Amino acid sequence: MDEKKFPVLFAGAGPGDPELITVKAQKALMAADLVVYAGSLVPQAMLAWAGEDAEIVNSASMHLKEIVEKMVRAWRDGKRVVRLHTGDPSMYGAILEQMALLNREGVNYKVIPGVTAAFAAAASMGMEFTLPEITQTLILTRMAGRTPVPEAEGLELLAKHHSAMAIYLSISMIDKVQEILSRTYGPGARCAVAYRVGWPQEKILYPRVDELARVVKDAGITRQALVIVGKSLEVALSGKDSEHQSKLYDMNFAHGFRNRS
Repeated sequence: MDEKKFPVLFAGAGPGDPELITVKAQKALMAADLVVYAGSLVPQAMLAWAGEDAEIVNSASMHLKEIVEKMVRAWRDGKRVVRLHTGDPSMYGAILEQMALLNREGVNYKVIPGVTAAFAAAASMGMEFTLPEITQTLILTRMAGRTPVPEAEGLELLAKHHSAMAIYLSISMIDKVQEILSRTYGPGARCAVAYRVGWPQEKILYPRVDELARVVKDAGITRQALVIVGKSLEVALSGKDSEHQSKLYDMNFAHGFRNRS
């Protein structure tokens, strides 16, 4: 690889709010000669950080080989290239296949992480996924669709843990999601549907599990939404959050930076 050339930068755009992009990704966009962005998911407002002279390419209609060839040509010309993904590139970003082709071409690259939708949704809802003695585990997953899921990672198996869970890329199968969550978390459990978090059209709905499919369909939500479920969400919605306190700030709990009061 030619380490003297600027590396291709895979950058996470965050969930949609232009101000939720990292400073490092913002600087990369401002310096870029070529920005190849996932136009079906990344809002146009995010491109405001790109320089006036940058070439902007929407990859929504492009296949893998076209995308990589575009980046490789620019890299060989000594240009700064940014591949802008929604959320965090490591979450359902399909970056490994792009990296594999860049490796074959001897192109160096780096990844700039971003804020994924589950964390932006939690911020909007004012909730904490991990609560003392309630749950200390968050599962990020999806239903199997055209992209298969390993058998051991089926939604029903994961949901049996009753941990906090954020379900991505599954709104088109919302009837099946409801069926599974009804058997595992219970039909009366509360869940949240977070739609386009960080976008001007952001909407968060709080149905019971047995109302989930109807509420999603009535709202006309067909994509760009995730389902959040778990006891930590129920605590946030109950108004009883003060009952669940960690040891970290307990006056009677000593640690390496504080003595017991």
